[in-house]
Amino acid sequence: MKKYFIVTILISIFSCQQNTQKEKNKVETVTYEQVITDDYELEKPNVTPPKAVLVLFGGYPEKAKDIKREFKILEKARQKQIAVLYSNYSQKLWFEENELQELSNQMQEIFIKNELPTNNVYLGGFSSGGDVALLLGNYLTENKKLTPKRIFIVDSPIDLAELYFSSEKNIKRNFSETSVQESNWIISTLGERFGNPNEDLSNYEKHSVFTLKTKNINNIENLKSTKIRMYTEPDTVWWKENRMADYDQTNAYLIKNLSKELKNSGFSDVEYIPTQNKGYRANGDRHPHSWSIVDKDDLINWILK
Repeated sequence: MKKYFIVTILISIFSCQQNTQKEKNKVETVTYEQVITDDYELEKPNVTPPKAVLVLFGGYPEKAKDIKREFKILEKARQKQIAVLYSNYSQKLWFEENELQELSNQMQEIFIKNELPTNNVYLGGFSSGGDVALLLGNYLTENKKLTPKRIFIVDSPIDLAELYFSSEKNIKRNFSETSVQESNWIISTLGERFGNPNEDLSNYEKHSVFTLKTKNINNIENLKSTKIRMYTEPDTVWWKENRMADYDQTNAYLIKNLSKELKNSGFSDVEYIPTQNKGYRANGDRHPHSWSIVDKDDLINWILK
């Protein structure tokens, strides 16, 4: 009887090991179809439907190829049979009238054309791409189109007015040529479109994800039931040494304040995730403003929860 019991256990263990190996092999043999267009690049598993669809938006100059280079999420997504849609929609700090509707329609067409599931959608973006993800997610949720389950941002400039104020400080300091050039462009671009926020904040409030001075979050108010993650690396030493910037000039400072405001306003699930020494560009350069601050394994687990 004892021998029979031991043999049964061994057979069960062997059977479990075989099943586990079969599952591993099953995942490994899933192939991906690549679709490349002028508007996006899609990596789609040959399973129907994919377990999830992750839509990614890059920073101001980034296209799909740049996101792929800086944010190597694809291999981990493939292991879990997640489709990844890399958008070429960039160079956006805000949306003009009808642009949200146009982008929403474009997304719906992409999902229909590529037979992607519309009930398991996740949005994410780096820098200004995070602003796009939040504002688009708010619009999609309000209009019940491709409603995202979760949204994450990576060190995004969420407050246009504070971006203007910070640029004024950078120009006065005249410390970094890169910083001064960027700041002049920001003041020129924002000022031409919205005026001077020192005189009137209303236009900034209408288009910005968040306005710290007035605690305005109207442009993402439909995301109260959406799970949101906010990644940032508040490396005050790096910003001081390289830009002579104060903590209150950083995206990290504003993102932390936004997370507090959202929680105070009844948003159900908001995570502020500060990191340390994880910010590196694909070429090895140290920079806290980088895709790399995101823990990719943890992000995939968060998506599949």
